[in-house]
Formats: sequence, C-alpha cells, structure tokens
Amino acid sequence: MSEIFFNGHFVAPEQARVSVMDRGFLFGDGVYEVIPVYGGVPRREAEHLRRLDNSLRGIRLQPPLTDAQWSRAFRRLLESVRPVPSTDSASATTDTSVGDPAGMDHSIYVQVTRGAAAARDHRFPADAEPTVLAMVKPLKPRDESVARRGVDAVLRDDIRWGRCDIKSVALLAAVLLRQEAHECAAEEAILVRDGLAVEGSTSNLFIVRDGVLMTPPTSRFLLAGVTRALTIELVRQAGVTCLELELDIGALRSADEVWLTNSTREITPVTHLDGAAVGDGVPGPLWRRADALYQDYKRRLRAQPV
Repeated sequence: MSEIFFNGHFVAPEQARVSVMDRGFLFGDGVYEVIPVYGGVPRREAEHLRRLDNSLRGIRLQPPLTDAQWSRAFRRLLESVRPVPSTDSASATTDTSVGDPAGMDHSIYVQVTRGAAAARDHRFPADAEPTVLAMVKPLKPRDESVARRGVDAVLRDDIRWGRCDIKSVALLAAVLLRQEAHECAAEEAILVRDGLAVEGSTSNLFIVRDGVLMTPPTSRFLLAGVTRALTIELVRQAGVTCLELELDIGALRSADEVWLTNSTREITPVTHLDGAAVGDGVPGPLWRRADALYQDYKRRLRAQPV
C-alpha cells in the first residue's frame, strides 16, 4: 500500500496512529464508504460522498471535509498508485491521460470516527476531533467462474440494528452473518426481517420473476447502495421493467433469478439458495444482460481522461 490520507496529512501507513481512546475503536462510533475506481476514474464519486454525508449526519457528526477536499485527497492517493509510463520507444506514444483498463482498478476506502475523547463515556465528547482516513487498494480481478456458475446464498434472520441505512463501522452483526454463510459454503447471507427479505449482509438484493426485475425499496432497514441505484438505472435505460417493492420469502424462493449487488463485487448471480436451485441453477438471461450493461459502463468509465 502507498501513502494514506490521515487527519489531513498524507503519510505512510505505518506512520498513522489511532488513540486507544478513539470512539471508533471503543464504540464503533463512526461511518465508512467504499468507492470503486476503474482506470483511475472513481465510479459515481458524488453519489458515494452524498451517502457518506448522510451517514455522518445520521450519527450527528458534521462532515469533516467538503466534497472538493475529499476529491483532492482521492486524486493524490490515486496518482500515487498509477503505473509509471514506459519509456521504451514502442510505448512512447501512449496517451497516459486516458484510463488504462489493465492494472488500474482500485477501491477507495474512507472512514470517519467521532475521534478520541479524554474518557470513555457513551455521551458525545465536547472536545473530540474526528479521525479521518482514506486509502486506496487494488480491486480483486473479476472472478469469471461466478459468471459461469453463480454463487450460493443462505437465508438468515436479520439481527442488525434499526438504522441499516447508516454505513456504520459497527459491523459485528454483518460479520457474524457473513461468517455463518461462509461456514455453510455460501457466499452471502440474505437477511429476513418480519417475513421480508431486505438485503444481504454486505449487499443489496434483486430478484427476477417473469422478466420483471424487483428490489426492496430503500428504508432504514437497508443501505441505499450506489451499485443498486446504478443497476436500476442501467436496466431501465435498456428497457427492462424494474420495480421497487417489498419481497417476502415466498417471492424470493420462487424467483427465476436472484442477484446481489455490491460496489466491489458488482452484480452477482445467486444460483442456489439454502441448497435449492434458483431457476435453472445457472446465471439467468436477465443477469447476463445486466452484467453486460455493467461491464460496458466500466469500459466507458475507464476510457475517460484521468
């Protein structure tokens, strides 16, 4: 990892130090955001920063930086991980201002906590300064086996708190649920609250029935995913009907297709749910169409000047 942005400074990771009195460490009192970057271009940066602000305001913490300040920090972090242009004659004419589709896909991780206080007290400290972090790491290459076979998921009761629309660093419930899925040889746990499927432990949920795409509406019980919104936008532009409505367990189990969306895992087809095949047990035709639309969107993003 190259330098990180920490409390207004660009430092080596080993130079960043967080107090043991930091409320993020003691209480999980903070929020985070993850922004995928394709070819050096952040995907929907404004939407991610808007969601970060919404999460901060949800925990009654003022945004520590403006959007312009965040953007400047992101640009410097991304510049530090850009490949050095080759100096050989064969590549001397390469235009390095255009996103390189190979080797330049990353994610930006942002975290803001309420900061360190003089004493451990549940009440908000009057004098704490927020702890602000941003760092970049490579995105894992797309797993082509997922496109061929899909993934397994399991149903689990939603044991999380009542403000899942806040992207909180207090992720213990999600950690336990994802671990349960892992121990069942599944990729994800799809969560059920009051008989309704809401989302995955780390993803948003879509189903397909009779050619119609459906996803639960945003509420306090699920995160308004940026990839979710982009997926809806892309398929609707392509003429696919997409409805936002509540999904009960019966609708989920009888779906022709089930998808999960996430900023780093994109659109993932679920082909087995609790061990039973979804549809034909392979990624369905509407998923293939949506995935093609998403991959084309990435190609266009990579082609933008950096």
